[in-house]
Amino acid sequence: MTDEDDLWNLEERFWTEGADSARHMTAKDAVFVLPYPSRILRGDALWRESGVAQRWRSVVMTERYFKQEKGVAVLAYRISAERSDVALYEALCTSSYLQDDGMWLRIVHQQTPVP
Repeated sequence: MTDEDDLWNLEERFWTEGADSARHMTAKDAVFVLPYPSRILRGDALWRESGVAQRWRSVVMTERYFKQEKGVAVLAYRISAERSDVALYEALCTSSYLQDDGMWLRIVHQQTPVP
């Protein structure tokens, strides 16, 4: 697998495996910018929010963009996600990762809902 394949796999797991998995693949002082309500979360505050890294039943990522420079990679994409308690959620997203000791860790994640 390439770094790109690995990162897209991590990103899908972020949406489908829930908070424990997301915490494991996220840097300690990461920053998330999230809607509903709009907020910026950093560090441990990420994991105190119930809306962060909820488990989605299915996700489809389209309009994928990948850019890597040395130990930093950026993913940008459109997400369509479903779970039983929420109608289809669509957003434009970006995640940035840093390679640390051979492991990719998310350092930034952002979502902009698509009306």
